[in-house]
Amino acid sequence: MKNKSLNDLATEAGIASEYINAYGKPQAIPTEIRHRILEAMSMNIPVERPVSSHMPALPNVKVITQGQTATLPLNEAGNYQWQIYTEQGEIFHGHCQQQFTLPIGLPLGYHTLTLIPEMEQENRPQQQSIQLIVAPERCYEPQALTQGGKLWGACIQLYTLRSENNWGIGDFGDLKYMLQELAQHGGAFVGLNPLHAIYPAMPESASPYSPSSRHWLNIIYIAVNQVEDFRQNAEAQIWWHSPETQIKLQQARQAEWVDYTTVMALKMDALRLTYPQFKSRPDDDIQQIDFQKFVLKGGKNLYSQATYDALHHQLYEENNAYWGWPVWPEKYREPESETVKEFCHSHLQEIEFFLWLQWLADIQLRECFTASQSNHMSIGIYRDLAVGVAQGGSETWCNRNIYCTKASIGAPPDILGPRGQNWGLLPMNPHELKAQSYQPFIELLRSNMSHCGALRIDHVMSLLRLWWIPQGETADKGVYVHYPVDDLLAILALESQRNHCMVIGEDLGIVPQEIVDKLRERGVYSYKVFYFERNEQGEYRSPEEYPQQAMATITTHDLPTLRGFWQARDLSLGESIGLYPDKTLLAELHTDRKRCKQELLANLIRHGYLPEPETQPTEDAQGASQQTTLSKQAELPMSVSINQAIHCYIAHSNCALLGLQPEDWLDMANPVNIPGTTTEYPNWRRKLTTTLETMFADTHINQLLQAIGEARKHSL
Repeated sequence: MKNKSLNDLATEAGIASEYINAYGKPQAIPTEIRHRILEAMSMNIPVERPVSSHMPALPNVKVITQGQTATLPLNEAGNYQWQIYTEQGEIFHGHCQQQFTLPIGLPLGYHTLTLIPEMEQENRPQQQSIQLIVAPERCYEPQALTQGGKLWGACIQLYTLRSENNWGIGDFGDLKYMLQELAQHGGAFVGLNPLHAIYPAMPESASPYSPSSRHWLNIIYIAVNQVEDFRQNAEAQIWWHSPETQIKLQQARQAEWVDYTTVMALKMDALRLTYPQFKSRPDDDIQQIDFQKFVLKGGKNLYSQATYDALHHQLYEENNAYWGWPVWPEKYREPESETVKEFCHSHLQEIEFFLWLQWLADIQLRECFTASQSNHMSIGIYRDLAVGVAQGGSETWCNRNIYCTKASIGAPPDILGPRGQNWGLLPMNPHELKAQSYQPFIELLRSNMSHCGALRIDHVMSLLRLWWIPQGETADKGVYVHYPVDDLLAILALESQRNHCMVIGEDLGIVPQEIVDKLRERGVYSYKVFYFERNEQGEYRSPEEYPQQAMATITTHDLPTLRGFWQARDLSLGESIGLYPDKTLLAELHTDRKRCKQELLANLIRHGYLPEPETQPTEDAQGASQQTTLSKQAELPMSVSINQAIHCYIAHSNCALLGLQPEDWLDMANPVNIPGTTTEYPNWRRKLTTTLETMFADTHINQLLQAIGEARKHSL
């Protein structure tokens, strides 16, 4: 009986009992796993729990779509007066009894609905106020797209950029340069990896998808040479021109992989020398005023971020085992503890230094977006929102109640990842999220929709469900937990419209049909990767078969480059680091890759992107002879003609957006990340093979970008 009751509670909590696996078959979830996730949610309440005899008349939050009729049933019968106070200052009011039908003409926004009983009753609250959220039907779309335009841009990992001016890692100065160059070639945007705050004290913990906080920025992207106070500070300039600094700088620039430790040390030394120059500015200085406004707007959340970074910096210097708050001395684990308060009081300047760093990063990103708009880019910057946060970072330190610390999120086993994936990220509790009237989700969207024209939501299925893994278990021992998808999508549409920021949902992997339709109806753009766009016969989809409300791309940061795909570099790398222990499966993957390449060649020829192969067929064996020729071509290395043919093929797709990677323009083979690995491969460190200046001066690349621009115009 007890097990049955726990199963019922798990079902009520949105914990799935089965799912459809990567092979299309139902797979049951073990009861023990469901119960452990229930415990992680802190919702393992015995069935015998006392039930309040007086439930609230209304839920604490209600989300509706503007213009649609919505009725709220009341948990207690009676006569009520109701009043809606909108954020615009309007007041709507009336009377109701057993149910309440909301007025049709409510404006978009976050309003307050108050319900007042007309007769006092014993033990009943005199009034109840809830948040009423009125959302638009669809997310924002730029005018260029609503008028049928076909836009294209580059998708980059910012840290991979080389330039003549950066300090061994791509920065906001490089981003501004790339935006300007791409605009001259007709590009509409530069898509970025997540810019979320990582760990200044532990720069080698560099994954942009495992951040300390998704609300603030990674300060390593600050272009120090563009900071006015750095250029004007005599001591900083002496340090800058010293032989020791210049030697370290050249070593960091020339390194094959990003040397995060050296780069962060250089930037922190420079910025610590610079900070007194900023502090010496008078209170009425325009930069001081802007900084104070930034701090005021950031509020407690920003101050907590700066406190965390300052505290972590001190603790990690004392003991490098202090990787995050779960292993800090206990007196520091609670942000409101007396010890932390004492630290804040005695380290005011250090905390303000980290506040200043966040301000510098913010103004430089803002300047990049302004530059994109000045260059008439329809989207400009396209940011990326990671699916979760790391266990020991600032966001979980400050918001312990919204995150479940006894579980992590990932992905179930699939064909390319037979062991599944455990990303080590903490999930948001969907029930606590609703209890807080979705405010954490709203604030997260606002943080990431600033200074950009588009936001990519990594693993957008997280709005519907997430794969939760109990603490200490492997990824295959997980379960799907459901989220209030309709409410979250409605709020997403509202924030998208308010911030004039379109939304792209990364919907790869196992995608339930129920969310596909919801995303399309809400105006969220899909994500179509060329490698995966094949029909049931294995044929690559023709350009006109791609959906319009989508972004097409050849590859992503989690997939091989074009050359890597062609040479099966991903499979050989995976084998070398133990990702494919099943040799039979690996052989099947190699066979399928060869078949893919042959079909790809046939498709490029069929659509006129490559010439017909020269064959000498016998009278009855033309098809077989051509297949043999394609098989031989597929064995050859990636060529310039095949690279350009694939670029032009995808550029002609029907998708409204096209995102391409400079790695493929440069014909690079190694990936930037191998999913499912941590130390086996140097993830998030591989740079581009040449500088931005050299890349945009390359005749062949300029010809390729011109051909892409022409193809986008002709695909209208």
